Amino acid sequence: MTQSTPALFLADSAGLDFLNSVATPTDAVVDWLEDGESLLDWLRQADMVPEQVLADLRERALPGELERLAAQARTLREWFRGFVTEHRGHPLTESVLPQLDPLNELLELDRRYSAIAGPPAGTEGPLTLTDRRRWNSPDTLLLPIAQAMAELICDQDFTHIKSCEGPTCTLLFADRTRGRGRRWCSMSLCGNRAKQAAHRRRHRAASAPPG
Repeated sequence: MTQSTPALFLADSAGLDFLNSVATPTDAVVDWLEDGESLLDWLRQADMVPEQVLADLRERALPGELERLAAQARTLREWFRGFVTEHRGHPLTESVLPQLDPLNELLELDRRYSAIAGPPAGTEGPLTLTDRRRWNSPDTLLLPIAQAMAELICDQDFTHIKSCEGPTCTLLFADRTRGRGRRWCSMSLCGNRAKQAAHRRRHRAASAPPG
């Protein structure tokens, strides 16, 4: 069943947003990849796959194929969570390459190509060289996720990957602030809760009887 709660994209990294596709935004765990339709909706919200491609693959999918794919995505997510959890806080070196064999095997399946395209319909502009992907089967929906994971590994300093300091929050993020002082997944979720909790503690301390 497609989640009614909008997915969270707070990590400043598509690869970490994938890990955050299961989270506890309020009091209950929400998994935005819990079934095939949920996976398609998350990919749409993440802007990883064109909507027309999602519609075409939904129509072409065999019975149970999208459910199987969602299960694969969840397995991939938890494998990657283990890798990120193990290595965050430290720079990556080539010693981790053997651990990345499952991801490299998935990346090998990608069939991307370049094409010369004109400007958007109804506009004028130069010709551009664009990257495209052949979406041959529902399995190819995992490829933009794999690309986001690979970009996180190669482009992000793992010493700046953090977990939210909210006491029950499981969200990860890339701290891109100038002083690397980011503490919360977002102020609207955990940051404000922490401020309110601190205010209540100060109020209780101030109103407590002496001694």
